[in-house]
Amino acid sequence: MTTALKHLVDNNRLGQFFIDGKWVDASGTAKGAVTNPATEEVIAHIALGDAQDVDKAVAAARRAFASWSRTTPEHRAGLLTRLLSVLEARSEMFVECLTAEMGAAISYARASQVPLALAHVKTSRDVLLSFPFLEKRGHTAIVRESIGVCSLITPWNWPLFQITAKVSPALAAGCTVILKPSELAPLDALLFAEAIEEAGFPAGVFNLVNGDGPLVGQSMASHPDVDMVSITGSTRAGVLVAQAAAPTVKRVAQELGGKSPNVILPDADLERAVSMGVGSAFRNLGQSCSAPTRMIVPRALLAEVESIAAKAASELVVGDPLSPETTHGAIANQAQFNRIQMMIETGLSEGAKLVTGGAGRPDGLTTGLFARPTIFSEVKTDMQIAKEEIFGPVLCIIPYDTLEEAIEIANDTVYGLGAQVQGKDMDAVRQVAGQIRSGQVHLNYPAWDPQAPFGGYKQSGNGREYGPEGMAEYLEVKSILGYFD
Repeated sequence: MTTALKHLVDNNRLGQFFIDGKWVDASGTAKGAVTNPATEEVIAHIALGDAQDVDKAVAAARRAFASWSRTTPEHRAGLLTRLLSVLEARSEMFVECLTAEMGAAISYARASQVPLALAHVKTSRDVLLSFPFLEKRGHTAIVRESIGVCSLITPWNWPLFQITAKVSPALAAGCTVILKPSELAPLDALLFAEAIEEAGFPAGVFNLVNGDGPLVGQSMASHPDVDMVSITGSTRAGVLVAQAAAPTVKRVAQELGGKSPNVILPDADLERAVSMGVGSAFRNLGQSCSAPTRMIVPRALLAEVESIAAKAASELVVGDPLSPETTHGAIANQAQFNRIQMMIETGLSEGAKLVTGGAGRPDGLTTGLFARPTIFSEVKTDMQIAKEEIFGPVLCIIPYDTLEEAIEIANDTVYGLGAQVQGKDMDAVRQVAGQIRSGQVHLNYPAWDPQAPFGGYKQSGNGREYGPEGMAEYLEVKSILGYFD
């Protein structure tokens, strides 16, 4: 048992929720199993909530909203600073949780999962201190006010990262929240609630209820005393949340699926563009909604691209997440592992060229939800593997003959979350980026920017996270005419 899990067990956190500033027992007796995907062993059982638990959490958030929304930005920023300090002090406990509950390689949890999550807290604090809550427009004041009580629903693929991406800007905006993390990866959320408590946030400002989507998620989305719901998850889950929220006409923000293109232009540094493209597509084992899993390349360079891609994939080390040599751990859960295996078999049956990988576990691994990094080439746009989000380490290489065709292929998807373009002629790179219908485009593999708004076009959702736009999602706009007369 890890130090983090022992801490949660010793403090009876697995059977409790954090509501109104206190740790309380669940209303019912339902339990959910938390499985370590690297060993396929159950490591914990957590309490699962119901509508009664949601009612309690919403009531606490509603009571706290009146006073919390009137606090100064400086006061809220101070609490976010304290939260950041607590999270930093507990960072290794979060690393342990993420490795155990969703299979992330410990090196990756330390380098990306945890520090990028903490960056959201810092960014929200910094945005808060300079945000224009009141602007002058003639004699009218444009005022931005907290929207109210927010239901936040987060996924299992980037558990802590998605929690801080929603909770931090919501609290910065003066909203109160109810968080439902994925019941498949809930341990880090329990630690996060402890950090909120230790940082000294007032009772009711932050509330945590564990549970599944059909019961707790739907109750949070449909609750009449909730003013907004924000979900990160599959497009299917986003549709269900929007349908549940519609009768109460609350705001719904959705960060959903993706099938992101990576357009490699003819003048690109091919070695860098392809090898980094493989790394980007397989980041977090491809379990990222914006993973660039469609590599769109000049047909004349296809053989060279395949060779570089195969070499890049061969350098990935899939295995025990606790080993320092491992670069890629286990697939996060059984359902996702099964989905990936099914889609690899589909690619083979559709006639795509298998460059490397394939179905089954990597050589030498007989247990654990480990998948082989898989690359298909000569993929056609009407193939299932080119159209559907696989959410795993599967890359499709799609050839093009003209730049116009490359852009057409990039946009030939129901999704529009992320995209990438690689090339030396920056004017051409920017022109291609401008024609891709997606909420974010990366040019030549830039550094991640927590201030860059993130969100989708089309079936990838609506609304934005990160930066000032991310905080604005949690604010209403009020016009006060005659304010400056």
